[in-house]
Amino acid sequence: MTRTTTPSATTPPSRRRSFRRTAVVGLSALALATITIAAHAVDTGSTATTTSTRATHATASDRPKPTVVLVHGAFADASGWDGVITRLTRDGYPVRALPNPLRGLASDSAYIHSFLKTVPGPVVLVGHSYGGAVITNAAVGEKQVKALVYVAAFAPDSGEDLADLSARPVAHPVPPLPVQPVPYTLPGGGSGLDIYLDPAKFRAAFAADVPARTAVRMAAGQRPIDATAIAGITPEAAWRTTPSWYLVAKQDHAISPDLERFMAARAHAHVTEINSSHAAMVSHPAVVKDLIEQADRGTR
Repeated sequence: MTRTTTPSATTPPSRRRSFRRTAVVGLSALALATITIAAHAVDTGSTATTTSTRATHATASDRPKPTVVLVHGAFADASGWDGVITRLTRDGYPVRALPNPLRGLASDSAYIHSFLKTVPGPVVLVGHSYGGAVITNAAVGEKQVKALVYVAAFAPDSGEDLADLSARPVAHPVPPLPVQPVPYTLPGGGSGLDIYLDPAKFRAAFAADVPARTAVRMAAGQRPIDATAIAGITPEAAWRTTPSWYLVAKQDHAISPDLERFMAARAHAHVTEINSSHAAMVSHPAVVKDLIEQADRGTR
């Protein structure tokens, strides 16, 4: 594992894409514990010869640990964070792994934003894949979000949609994802379009370094994303005002590692690179846990 910090870059202009192009182009580039806060550790002292007590001085280690809020992306669900949750809770962190609705960037972000308002104390907000776009929007204006952590994730800038970001030229682009569009009926009439990954090709595209049996379960339980989600414009990017950490998955076949490096550099993120597939939180939960804890320590 190597760690690098890269310089900032300029932001490409944004353009809307049609519904069908959005479904094909954009998506071809994609992917509980407790809410209580650990008690303050209090340092008090007295002696037999005096009634005065020593003044206590809270240090970073004395402060309560932040709640870690995990947001999955497309073609996944909250269970993908299980290995990370186990390690974080073992280290005393309160953790919530939220069900990302995957219905549209604005509504998904509003859902996560609403949840953040219910969390007492500081938060480290973590997103994987499309979940990175969601946390970029959801954290805007939320001062209790002390750090953003992107795990092989989209980190759009103001005015961008994910179709444009995905189409950005890079030295080593990834092949189109093996998507399966599935029409569905909307509650009020009309039709929508859900996007799945082809289960037969799921492991190669999304989780190449995950055990085969695990990848089969992931493919079977994947949650689809509405095709319109990729067209959502980011009005304001939280990473412009919130410290960020980024895990680049060097063997990612869903988002180009070059694009991940570009987004991380633009966000002035603290970068960790690892030889991992797109599903880094499944194949390397300890590395993801370490990055989250690094973000906590870096903002205390």
